Amino acid sequence: MRRRGKSYRYISAKLLISKGTLSEWFKKFKWSENIKTRLSEEARKKTLKRIPQFVANNQKRWHDWRESYRLEAIKEFGRIKNNKLFIAGTMLYWAEGDNGERSSLVRLTNTDPRMVRTFIDFTIKFCKVRQESIRIGLILYPDLNEAICKNFWSKRVRVSLEQFYKTQIIKGRHPTKRLENGICSVIVGGRGLKEKIKTWIDLNARNFIAGIV
Repeated sequence: MRRRGKSYRYISAKLLISKGTLSEWFKKFKWSENIKTRLSEEARKKTLKRIPQFVANNQKRWHDWRESYRLEAIKEFGRIKNNKLFIAGTMLYWAEGDNGERSSLVRLTNTDPRMVRTFIDFTIKFCKVRQESIRIGLILYPDLNEAICKNFWSKRVRVSLEQFYKTQIIKGRHPTKRLENGICSVIVGGRGLKEKIKTWIDLNARNFIAGIV
């Protein structure tokens, strides 16, 4: 079987001999090593041929997955489009949210706790985000007290201190304190939710433009 060019995997399956044992038996034969080289090259070529199809299939799955969230957003829009909190939440994310394609996070950053809390309320009511899954991060200057700032944001946006992740300390151009309580980032979900919110933003924008025209 080996002389006919069969792989160790094939022989092992037929004769119930481990591939390690077969390798030990045949490693001293040059002709067997040549077969091994040829089989490896053939396997490499087959893999290269399969890669484009694998990539295409993966892209289609990814597209279909994202599209399912968009369709769900469209289906829900008619029922909630006139709700004030819904309009406020989508507009806040349009203006202050992470809209980049490279990031899968639903993240809004602002210095006004009222904006952050409004967005959190929006995600809880319309995006079905659980209160305990919300994460808060602060960006502070060195002269700000981290504990005081955390307590400030915890009370204002009604998120427990256990839901805060590591604070980022940055240096400004001026030594004086400019942001008394720092900058707050709220993270409430991933790519699927981001697709829904972006779809709602697009639908709201079309409604506004149609109303103006």
